[in-house]
Amino acid sequence: MQTTWKGTISFGLVSIPVHLYSATKEHDVPLRQVHAKDGGRVRMKRYCEEEEKEVPYAEIAKGYESPDGRTVTLTDEDLADLPLPSKKIIDVLAFVDEGEIDPLMFSKAYYVGVADKAASKPYALLRDALVESGQIAVTKIALRSRESPAVLRVHDGTLVLQTCIWPDEVRPAAGIAPEEDVTVRPQELRMARSLMETLSEDFDLEQLHDDYQQALQQVIEARLQGVEIPHEEEAGEAPDNVIDLMEALRSSLRRAKDAHPDRSQAEEAEETEAGEAEAGEADEQPPPRRRAATKKATATKATTATRTTATKTTAARATASKPSAATSKKSTTAKKSATAQKSATDKKSTAAPKSTTARKSTTAKKSTTTTTTRKPATPRKAS
Repeated sequence: MQTTWKGTISFGLVSIPVHLYSATKEHDVPLRQVHAKDGGRVRMKRYCEEEEKEVPYAEIAKGYESPDGRTVTLTDEDLADLPLPSKKIIDVLAFVDEGEIDPLMFSKAYYVGVADKAASKPYALLRDALVESGQIAVTKIALRSRESPAVLRVHDGTLVLQTCIWPDEVRPAAGIAPEEDVTVRPQELRMARSLMETLSEDFDLEQLHDDYQQALQQVIEARLQGVEIPHEEEAGEAPDNVIDLMEALRSSLRRAKDAHPDRSQAEEAEETEAGEAEAGEADEQPPPRRRAATKKATATKATTATRTTATKTTAARATASKPSAATSKKSTTAKKSATAQKSATDKKSTAAPKSTTARKSTTAKKSTTTTTTRKPATPRKAS
């Protein structure tokens, strides 16, 4: 691995000779500028306006143009001899919690390796101290003609130097977020948290890959082979506004469940309960217009019922004061029927005692006959 920088970490009175190595690399397909008409290579020529001719790269230097139009030329030697303490020294200024540094300030990362064997022990001492404390070291470094703040932290048992931008280089975020007051209901928050947990299940950062580079390579191969360029299916347009946030969350959650079939039933029940609670809350608050219509209909029904009841009461009174002929006939018939039923009942009552008397008389006769038969005969007297 190619060395990017050589210097020393200054940790109090402890010095650690180190080398820096680029910790990251960007994978891309190298593309060149060509003439669209014939594919000819387009090159950028270094042209001198004073001499009106092309100059070689070895004669190129950096310069600064002042506001009054004067130009100052700076050579590589001028930049290398800058009176800067951080030019070859990574000076540790303080140790802070990692959360105190906004990730927005992080820039490029470099692996820190020892320059010789004598630096192994102080290197391990600084690394283990950072791991045990859970902190990072704040430093400064001059790298590639630029001084930057940086942090030292541990990654996979190796010290990493992460350059940062200066705090005043971070643009303010005022006016970007919504300024109006937005109320988020507890049901929406619970549904969003559940969606977050579902999407995070079995997530592996190592499985991410660059789809753009792969698609670009496919297009290049198709051009080289003279075949049709593959096209991606057009995706549906995303909605420009959210009409029902809860419905959007539920739909997103259903899709996430399909992608994570091993989800626990307890979590599904909790989300269902949250959705039902939200639906119940919506049902308990009907629109004002419907409520007014219901009240009006109820009042109409109550008035009609009152009028009907009054009409029935008047009719009942009229019937009681003036009985009709049909009513008199019904009354007479009812009286005759009651008399007939009473007569039949009396006959039955009379017949019952007669039947009982007949039974008693027969029984008495039988008893007398039996007694007479069993009486012994009187002997006759001799003449």
